Amino acid sequence: MPESTQVAHYPAPTRVAAPVCSVCIANYNGAALLEDCLSSVFSQHGEIGIEVIVHDDASADNSVALLRAKYPRVEVLASRENVGFCISNNRMVELARGEYILLFNNDAALFPDAIVTLLQAARLQESAGILTLPQYDWESGNLVDRGCLLDPFLNPVPNKDTDRRDVGMVMGACLWIPKGLWVELGGFPEWFGSIAEDLYLSCRARLAGHPVRALGVSGYRHRVGASFGGGKARSSKLITTFRRRALSERNKTFVMALTYPTSALWVCFTLHLFLLAFEGLLLTLLRLDRRYMTQIYAPVFVALVRQRKLLRRHRKEIRTNRRISARDFFSTFQLQPYKLTMLLRHGLPTVGHKNENVEP
Repeated sequence: MPESTQVAHYPAPTRVAAPVCSVCIANYNGAALLEDCLSSVFSQHGEIGIEVIVHDDASADNSVALLRAKYPRVEVLASRENVGFCISNNRMVELARGEYILLFNNDAALFPDAIVTLLQAARLQESAGILTLPQYDWESGNLVDRGCLLDPFLNPVPNKDTDRRDVGMVMGACLWIPKGLWVELGGFPEWFGSIAEDLYLSCRARLAGHPVRALGVSGYRHRVGASFGGGKARSSKLITTFRRRALSERNKTFVMALTYPTSALWVCFTLHLFLLAFEGLLLTLLRLDRRYMTQIYAPVFVALVRQRKLLRRHRKEIRTNRRISARDFFSTFQLQPYKLTMLLRHGLPTVGHKNENVEP
């Protein structure tokens, strides 16, 4: 557990004796979102012992006061400083007592049978793995994905195939994992901060021989992009933020450096870096705004140089525990770059600082 100087711990007055599932919700300025989220958790069907842990990441709103006043069944970790999504979840899972962990976004709501569906599927698995449920858009109710496939540059490609279960990654908005497997994999890399930590964990699990699967039933509704700014198309235009895009490009590059089989790493990684530089230059010229290069793309190369020793050491550890072939690793990939698909469909993304509800 973190020291008391870092986080205030408000345990629930009556704790579940032996929870089967620990629902862990990272919160930052989400007071307006928490009621829908928590109501969906406490309304779950089935006689399942569930504990709920919320990590508040130094919110500027009344999130902690709201949780303590209205939700006495929730265990609250109130961080005194903003630490990001990775540390928030690592802290909660360290505290969690359940056999299974459900990482869940504060801007989402579970279907009533979600946890019992996940539990039944988990207990039928021959090998412990990561699971998720179908994701539906909060406003329209349309299916967003059943997990994601990946393109060669680790961009998530929404899977809508009703017959496909094995996927490349599971979104951290609804990620189910046995606690024992979380410990085995080492949780989220805290130096990622936020964004792509779910991609990292999914790739690492698959390399170690653990399935990553999306179920075809039940589900959850999600206000996509509400908790971190951007991340979805609105009115047929891609909307994102400088901060989100910068973290995404940097951390996807980290995941590639850490997890790609050596046989594919040098070709894909070299091409990936070339395309990042080209993309940054092109957007800078087209938008007449050098922030694209200085705030999104150039920092990727700086981070690679600064973190090279850590990346090299961490990659060696991951390769030591590798249990599948390169062919199996890439079995959940598609060849066509997803950025190209989105560019042809929506045009250049709109990137800005306004209305960024993100962690500082």
